[in-house]
Amino acid sequence: MSRPLILLSNDDGIRARGLRALEEALADLGDLLVVAPDQERSGIGHAISLHAPLRAEPHGPGRFAVSGTPCDCVYLGVLHLAPRKPALVVSGVNHGFNLGADVFYSGTLAAAVEGVLRGVPSIAVSTGSLEHRPFQDEDFVTAACIARRLAAGVLAHDMPPSTVLSVNVPAGRPPLGVRWTRLGHRHYRDQVEVRSDLRDKVYYWIGGPATGYGDIEGSDGVLVGQGYASVTPLDLDLTHERMLASPPPFQLDEPVGA
Repeated sequence: MSRPLILLSNDDGIRARGLRALEEALADLGDLLVVAPDQERSGIGHAISLHAPLRAEPHGPGRFAVSGTPCDCVYLGVLHLAPRKPALVVSGVNHGFNLGADVFYSGTLAAAVEGVLRGVPSIAVSTGSLEHRPFQDEDFVTAACIARRLAAGVLAHDMPPSTVLSVNVPAGRPPLGVRWTRLGHRHYRDQVEVRSDLRDKVYYWIGGPATGYGDIEGSDGVLVGQGYASVTPLDLDLTHERMLASPPPFQLDEPVGA
């Protein structure tokens, strides 16, 4: 019986320390195929390259560097580069948390989401520092060890369809434990900086630093802030069921053009 094929990707690039940590941690669980961007693609979300060619350059045995987005990497990996359908996609270990609304911007999450869209159970793994200290190799190793435990569980028991596991591990010290969490609210200082270049042309920097994690009990940000690693199951069905069951009194039944 053949070993399961595990597809690894990320948004920090083929040379990222977090990716290497994942490779080492998951090597005994199955055959690994690494398909990652050729350079950092953080914050690119679920962008896909429909109007540009892609190149996949070998980067060692079973490793490919792709000239595209994390979504491109998983799409190309599952549908073309993989010798058989992967049993699991694992994305990360990201250099920074992906908490709350970060999941809508994160390339790390996008790679995992693309795996689920291709019919493959997927996990996204991130680590961040609560003290704003530089990342150490052991931070990625700790997160990768937690990812290995989850990967082994998913391979043995599978997951519900349309589900992604988003994992966040605090860096700097071993987590107090691993907890199931709900998606919370990560707060940022919203800002737009207006600057001028050397030719007096105006340009902009958008986005400010994180300012907190909200206070939703049992949320990813709250538990991570307390020193736990969080595992948040995300459902790709974004339908607002309560609104569908009790819709607002909009006059949708009026004739078009009335």
